[in-house]
Amino acid sequence: MRTTLTLDPDVAHLIEEARDKTKRPLKDIVNEALRRGLTEANPASGPREAYETQAMDLGSCRFPDLDDVAGVLASAEGDHFR
Repeated sequence: MRTTLTLDPDVAHLIEEARDKTKRPLKDIVNEALRRGLTEANPASGPREAYETQAMDLGSCRFPDLDDVAGVLASAEGDHFR
């Protein structure tokens, strides 16, 4: 995005010092400074609180062998489907 900015004299001086010191282009210095400033001004909400689910006893497994697909389906749908 292209735009025109009016810089305060002290900011323009700081940018010129950074350009002289780092030999980097103006747009790189301005983008980095804006990115840092905006990130610090709008910090993330911080670490989230851990979400925990309450444990619940579901009982024992109804099916002795889950590899027996036909048996599981017959038990779930009723024996008349076999």
